[in-house]
Amino acid sequence: MKDFGIDDIPSQAGRLALITGATGGLGYETALALAGAGADVVLTGRNPAKGDAALKRIREIHPHATIRYMDLDLSSLRKVAEFAERFSGEHPSLDLLVNNAGVMMPPTRHTTADGFELQFGTNYLGHFALTGRLLPLLCRGRETRVVNLSSGAHRLLAAIHFDDLQWEKNYKPWRAYAQSKLAMILFAFELQRRSDRHGCDLMSNAAHPGYARTGLQSAGPGLGRSGPSPMERLSTALAPLISQSAAAGALPTLFAATSPNAVPMGYYGPKGRFELTGRVGDAVIGTEAQDEAVAARLWDISEELTGVRFP
Repeated sequence: MKDFGIDDIPSQAGRLALITGATGGLGYETALALAGAGADVVLTGRNPAKGDAALKRIREIHPHATIRYMDLDLSSLRKVAEFAERFSGEHPSLDLLVNNAGVMMPPTRHTTADGFELQFGTNYLGHFALTGRLLPLLCRGRETRVVNLSSGAHRLLAAIHFDDLQWEKNYKPWRAYAQSKLAMILFAFELQRRSDRHGCDLMSNAAHPGYARTGLQSAGPGLGRSGPSPMERLSTALAPLISQSAAAGALPTLFAATSPNAVPMGYYGPKGRFELTGRVGDAVIGTEAQDEAVAARLWDISEELTGVRFP
């Protein structure tokens, strides 16, 4: 696979793209690149002020970009439903959905509005519900793609803890984060299998950014703390040695979303040491992520938890 960069993104003119968590970090860089390639881009987030600032920055770089911001709180199933209803009322179809938003490793257990553990509820269940509610639009899209953001963490001490999905018994920040990212890649692959069976013509794949310098490494670990967390201090110390920019970290997502060389159930990330930095390539898929029985069981449970049943 040759090196992939911004200039390799095919024209996205005429395509509608929706990106979650796009007011900063990886989501912003993804939105910026897609807008520059001609897509009609909808950025989502939980902070309208940050949304306005992101739109302003993108328009300064791409004055003719077609972009807008919409509020979306993935930690509330009610708000996900309201967003999907509003979006569906404004658009007959959707060509690209990038499930990017997330939270990483709060030091203590937090819950969503619906009582789910924060990482599992936001990173995974919110995106599961959103995708299900938007599936009719996606099935009417043009060369439709759904890209789920996972992480190399999905291979490290990761499993789907069916006996304690919400970490009520023994919360472990890293393992809870890893479970949410394993769930995202299982979801990407199972969505492809079910779409193929039921005649929805879409490509579902996944990507991870390696160690990209965004606010993710500090925002979650800083929840409930008055000063810098150990994770923040570690990230600051190691960043110059083992990280890459948010723009570079977004390239695997952009490859999955736009490249003619991306494939259904593909998984893409940086190809440097430990997949932390480097050019885009095929990323290593963990054994658990390839278990179709686990994926099917998780899907069924997710439909029950969210109340969203895919058409």
